[in-house]
Amino acid sequence: MYIMLNNKKIPIKVANTFKEKLTGLSLKENINYGLLIPNCNSIHTFFMYENIDVLFLNQNNMIMYKYQAMAPKRTFRVYESQNKTSVLELPQNTSKDLKIGDILTFEDEHII
Repeated sequence: MYIMLNNKKIPIKVANTFKEKLTGLSLKENINYGLLIPNCNSIHTFFMYENIDVLFLNQNNMIMYKYQAMAPKRTFRVYESQNKTSVLELPQNTSKDLKIGDILTFEDEHII
């Protein structure tokens, strides 16, 4: 899966397991992909080496909250239903042209 942002194709991984959701992008360097965390309304950046952009999305993939360049050792929580909220963690400055209310479209890779 990927998303097009600023005319750049950003690969997106999906965190499906508890462990993937808990660790997120922790302990990663040179982050060049995004991580979609479904059914999530809070994150942390403990054990992170670099800043990240964080988008909280509703069930229609509309941006409800945006945190640009979130530094390590931070937490962030939104008071929306966990079952109706997803988080998209992105490399720093990837979301600079996005705003609250934008709807994101995720694309699948098509192999022929």
